[in-house]
Amino acid sequence: MNRKFGAVLLAVVMTVVLLAGCGGGGNSEGPVKVKIGEVTRSLFYAPEYVALAEGFFEEEGLDVELTTTAGGDKTMTALLSGSIDVALVGSETSIYVAQQGADDPVINFAQLTQTDGTFLVSREAIENFDWNSLKGTEFLGQRKGGMPQMAGEFTLKKKGIDPQNDLTLIQNVDFANIPAAFASGTGEYVQLFEPQASIMEQEGKGHVIASFGVESGHLPYTVFMTKSSYIDKNSETVQKFTNAVYKAQQWVQEHSPEEIADAVLSFFPDTDRDIAVKVIDRYKSQGSYASDPIVDEGEWNNLIDVMTTAGELSEKPAHDKLVNNAFAEEAMK
Repeated sequence: MNRKFGAVLLAVVMTVVLLAGCGGGGNSEGPVKVKIGEVTRSLFYAPEYVALAEGFFEEEGLDVELTTTAGGDKTMTALLSGSIDVALVGSETSIYVAQQGADDPVINFAQLTQTDGTFLVSREAIENFDWNSLKGTEFLGQRKGGMPQMAGEFTLKKKGIDPQNDLTLIQNVDFANIPAAFASGTGEYVQLFEPQASIMEQEGKGHVIASFGVESGHLPYTVFMTKSSYIDKNSETVQKFTNAVYKAQQWVQEHSPEEIADAVLSFFPDTDRDIAVKVIDRYKSQGSYASDPIVDEGEWNNLIDVMTTAGELSEKPAHDKLVNNAFAEEAMK
């Protein structure tokens, strides 16, 4: 397990006084307040912003406050301390909490994205790319212990590449600085999220040659989750929240990348519309946006395989211990 992340979570689990959710059971008059903490602000989470922009949360009687909590450890700390009600973060974080022996486990209840969101970017244009060409090169990867890194290394191993021995793996660059490091000359290949990958292409500094999302398969990559105690006290609110998420997912499935971009661009004031359309089209085309909130067992088991391959699991958590699909199933009726 990632030591830094584990230490943070252990400290939180041992010291936080677990608070009751502030949303109430959804039975009081007027909209129910729900605080979401998202791990980052990204077009990868377009359905979340659609739910806000198109008023789907409001239709369900919810007053949603969205904050960006910048990092899996910070997002989970905010959830465990009660400063947010719902976290949008990778399912691996709920597993890390469970491995610390939490009395109030974090439950995955509504999936938003179902693939990794990163792409392999080369410095030079490559036709007929062969994964074996990565051997002997410098590869600028993602932070150890996070899902992008685990999905990236999982893919490399599937392709017969040992990330530790067959290439020079660079992992000492902060997440926010990876695009700039590559642009300034670090690495021959880099693993990037959007919109940085498309921006690299637009500026002629890199070329997208493969998708780690496609290669690593379906995963519960980004999921809305909350504490078990919050669900116990606020089940009606969780149901309404999931209903709104499902409405947004269906809206995204039924609308074009251009329409989706126009709906969510207010959340990305510094992003060029053409880049936003390209990013959304890329994610939508490869099936990254989940079409429903179900976290199915096959995806969960693939996540376990990815984490096991990365050496980040002390034990394999059962799907039914950390996933509750009842709200998703009800929303889909």
